[in-house]
Amino acid sequence: MSDLGLTIAVPRGALMNETLDRLDAIGLDTSEVRSNDRKLLFGDIGVVTMRPSDVPTYVEAGAADVGFTGKDVLTEQSERDVYELLDLGYGRCVMVLATVDGPDPSVEALRRLGVMRVATKYYKTAIAYFEQTGRQAEIVEVKGSVELAPLTGLVEAIVDLTATGTTLRENNLIIREEIYVSTARLIANPVSHKLKAAAIDTMLEKLRAL
Repeated sequence: MSDLGLTIAVPRGALMNETLDRLDAIGLDTSEVRSNDRKLLFGDIGVVTMRPSDVPTYVEAGAADVGFTGKDVLTEQSERDVYELLDLGYGRCVMVLATVDGPDPSVEALRRLGVMRVATKYYKTAIAYFEQTGRQAEIVEVKGSVELAPLTGLVEAIVDLTATGTTLRENNLIIREEIYVSTARLIANPVSHKLKAAAIDTMLEKLRAL
């Protein structure tokens, strides 16, 4: 448990350092987390580290009271019963629709066939987006480098998260549409939000004040 009496889920990867910076700033000493790459559970300060996509799972189940994760994860896992408490503002990325440079092959596919093929790691996000925009799309779920799919002719377009656009440009891909902006969010377990309201409110106030 942390000094606040909370178990906190912290994402490994791109959001980790800035999340730990925020925890340091509100009075937790995260030096042990920073110095130990292999350890996952830090009982002394109430921190458990995991993949960003697992944070809502742990928070929903009550294995963590609160957690930090990206809006992209929450959008893809919209069925999770968690409370989104705060937009923390860091870790900014954009969910985009991208294709190879030049004439837009997705537009041509829609014109010719009435359907476009789209590769993504964000299956539910892509389905919802094309339903909202009234276009027929065949969604191909991939696990690895999504940029490869349009280069090999597997699909006409991709839906992916980008921070700088560098990887897209390096693969001769360009952004056609911006779907939404993703930043880090603080989420809470609904039961913890009631039973540990004072502690969570204190944490929220401290984070808002940064």
